[in-house]
Amino acid sequence: MSQEIETEEAPRVMLTVAEAARRLSIGRSTFYQLMVAGEIGSVRIGKLRRIPADCLVEFVENCRREQQGADQAR
Repeated sequence: MSQEIETEEAPRVMLTVAEAARRLSIGRSTFYQLMVAGEIGSVRIGKLRRIPADCLVEFVENCRREQQGADQAR
């Protein structure tokens, strides 16, 4: 009698630059440019650069707000 144990993986809190860029469907170079410009937050953990998942949500929300503002200005 074998039982399958379902394990749900918790959503990742921190992402690598490559993972975060993939989630936004942009390249790593573009992602780094957005980080340098301060448009996407990141943290250093030792020598590693990680992107908090909530920073991606914040970035997308800011993009939507800017787009809506531009649309209303027309």
